[in-house]
Amino acid sequence: MPTPLEQWVEEQAQLCQPQRIYWCDGSEAEARHLIQIGIKEESINGTPVFQELNQTRWTGAYYHRSHPTDVARVEHLTYICHPEKETAGPNNHWMAPAEAKKLMTGLSQGCMKGRTMYVLPYMMGHPDSPYAKACVQLTDVSYVALSMRIMTRMSQEVIGRIGARQDFVKGLHSVGDFDPNRRYIMHFPEENFVWSVGSGYGGNALLGKKCFSLRIASCQGYREGWLAEHMVIAGIEDPSGRITYVTVALPSACGKTNLAMLESALPGYKVWTLGDDIAWLNVGEDGRLYAINPETGFFGVAPGTSLKSNPNMIRTLQGKRFFPTLFTNTALDRDRNEPWWEGLDGDMPRHIVDWQGKSWDPSQGTKAAHANSRFTASAYNCPTLSREFDNPKGVPISAIILGGRRTRLIPLVTEAFDWANGVFLGARTGSETTAAAAHQIGALRRDPMAMLPFCGYNMGDYFGHWLSVGRRLKNPPKFFSVNWFRTDEQGKFIWPGFGENIRVLKWMLDRVDGKISARKTPLGYVPHLSDFDMSGLNLSSEQMQALFAVNPQEWPEELSDIEKYLNQFGPRLPQQIKAEYAKLVQQMGA
Repeated sequence: MPTPLEQWVEEQAQLCQPQRIYWCDGSEAEARHLIQIGIKEESINGTPVFQELNQTRWTGAYYHRSHPTDVARVEHLTYICHPEKETAGPNNHWMAPAEAKKLMTGLSQGCMKGRTMYVLPYMMGHPDSPYAKACVQLTDVSYVALSMRIMTRMSQEVIGRIGARQDFVKGLHSVGDFDPNRRYIMHFPEENFVWSVGSGYGGNALLGKKCFSLRIASCQGYREGWLAEHMVIAGIEDPSGRITYVTVALPSACGKTNLAMLESALPGYKVWTLGDDIAWLNVGEDGRLYAINPETGFFGVAPGTSLKSNPNMIRTLQGKRFFPTLFTNTALDRDRNEPWWEGLDGDMPRHIVDWQGKSWDPSQGTKAAHANSRFTASAYNCPTLSREFDNPKGVPISAIILGGRRTRLIPLVTEAFDWANGVFLGARTGSETTAAAAHQIGALRRDPMAMLPFCGYNMGDYFGHWLSVGRRLKNPPKFFSVNWFRTDEQGKFIWPGFGENIRVLKWMLDRVDGKISARKTPLGYVPHLSDFDMSGLNLSSEQMQALFAVNPQEWPEELSDIEKYLNQFGPRLPQQIKAEYAKLVQQMGA
């Protein structure tokens, strides 16, 4: 008699009608086999799925070019299908489950004809962790199968773990015909099911990533009493050897991966990497907040990544331990057969092929690499990988850091007054948008906890859930906000960023340890300049004061925008958040 998993796979095969079904085992031999399939048998828009790159300089590296219409998340085509629209909230696009399934069934009928259906059994989280989840995704392209091997713990053992259970997380994915008018990503939280058609891009297709580990998992966490968050997890080692663990929520292209792998500019300090994108937060038996990274890889933005901005990522991309590393929609150095992007170290290559496969030179006035071009690399190739990475319990969190890209108003670093104020700080966070999603670049949008595109339920309830988790903690972490992007009157960034960000982290550690005082402002506590380590950094006192300035006269428009944003959640917005907003208005003298 077939197991529930086998039965489900057969049902999807009857719908999608693949030529064959291949059950993946997650081995390296299989990964090498999938690469050859992608080189010799499968293609996208007439181009082989994979192209081998220069193995001398980029060990285990392969190139992938996506369909030209399929280069970013498609938030406007991403739906959360709760039975009730109000449960999805104003932060999500909603479709009734029955309507969504009817639509997706029509789009999926025969969508895998002539193709292979890959069955991907994987764990999100270490298999020994009480917080881990067993999952299965179906897909019809080797790029997704291989990427999921990098990003998750894929193995045959997951099939045995699922056994006769029916509550495993399910994902059905097909690239379909890449028609943007037939492209949808549907989430069914009550069934732990994601259904995606028409896209082969990252978060739209690697269903263990944003789709499950944030959108579906945030709903699981709401029901089960934990949090699924769009957060870095990092350990900061001080000169004495003590390591303090933090989580960091930053929207895409705001320095999240750079911070996760930061190379310290201060002697004696070191950052250990546990994750650059997703954190699952649970209240431990000792009443502290613990974090695990459910993933095992990095899906990072390539442009701007360099030995200056993130040397440890460059070393990760050239690592040799775990196979393979993938580059998607970067440019190519035709002479050396290696990836290239704007911001990469060294002289510009003489002969460049752009992300669409066309010869390119700067006179064309375009970028050679797509602004959202990506790399997919194993965490096990990271030279700063924490020894706690595979700890099933996770690591205890002492600070929660939130931020965004703001050219004015927001200080370099601010400490919230308490947990409720910290949740409000997260709720009001805004960021100037980037190329990771299909919307206007440079516009300001509220992005609470960097979760706006990823929270699978009403954010009014989400803020309340954060508050309730805080009430269960015996020693809650401190909340901080950061803003690396404040500019001067000439529009230039004041703060140098990158490795110098360790100075901000050092101040936070000193505050966590109670070693120093701070200056109170309407937004929270900011550093006394005398307590902020500026050794070896050439910034004037005027520049430092500008970085930490809070000018109430500049805030009326911002306060009005915050109020407008929060009001959309109506009666679901917690009274504590309303009270925090009222206090901010009063303290600003508005």
